[in-house]
Amino acid sequence: MKGILGRKLGMTQVFSEEGALIPVSVIEVKPNVVLQKKTIETDGYEAIQLGYEDVKEHRSNKPMIGHAKKANTGPKKFIKEVKGDEMMSLNVGDVIKADMFKAGDKVDVQGISRGHGFSGNIKRHGHHRQPETHGGSKNVRHIGSLATTGRNNGRIEKGTKMPGHFGHVTTTNQNLTVIKVDTTDNYILVKGNIPGPKKGLVVIHTTVKPVKEVPAVKLVSYASAEEIESKEE
Repeated sequence: MKGILGRKLGMTQVFSEEGALIPVSVIEVKPNVVLQKKTIETDGYEAIQLGYEDVKEHRSNKPMIGHAKKANTGPKKFIKEVKGDEMMSLNVGDVIKADMFKAGDKVDVQGISRGHGFSGNIKRHGHHRQPETHGGSKNVRHIGSLATTGRNNGRIEKGTKMPGHFGHVTTTNQNLTVIKVDTTDNYILVKGNIPGPKKGLVVIHTTVKPVKEVPAVKLVSYASAEEIESKEE
């Protein structure tokens, strides 16, 4: 398993050579720096700590600045550990880029879901409204009766679905396909949607599903005739 850190930019669409429209999420993947290498001897487990996106030193603190200097870099905004045998060949100070993945790879993308604030049961849990006819209550979006379980009448059971804070939790979208990797402009196109709002930080890693790779999709090229001829020469 391998992984890299990035930032969600939004969604767009691309076309295959067969004319199929493919909805994709655009993930900006600037170079990641290996800040620390966890080993069984020193930490009890194996993992690589990656840092993404520079932070000005006056916005950081001395421990973070000192930690980053061990890798000959500055403090980072987003730090995450990635486990996997493929990552353990890296050393502190190494830089990895978007070309760690290629078109056709199957990946899981983890991020923090979009927050919706305090929400009611209908929005948060998909509950139905109460009856609006035959003399029913006018407060049709209310949660309704709670403490009528039968055996413990008058006591609200643990786990009862109620209004509360909705969203802003760590979420993983699994088994997504990498459509394109561009190391020049530092981005990866992934088929489908991924968690989080625009500019949200995400982790891309090899999927936990059995199939790790599928045939790459050939996309339509928008290069001009002159550019194509120059490449052929």
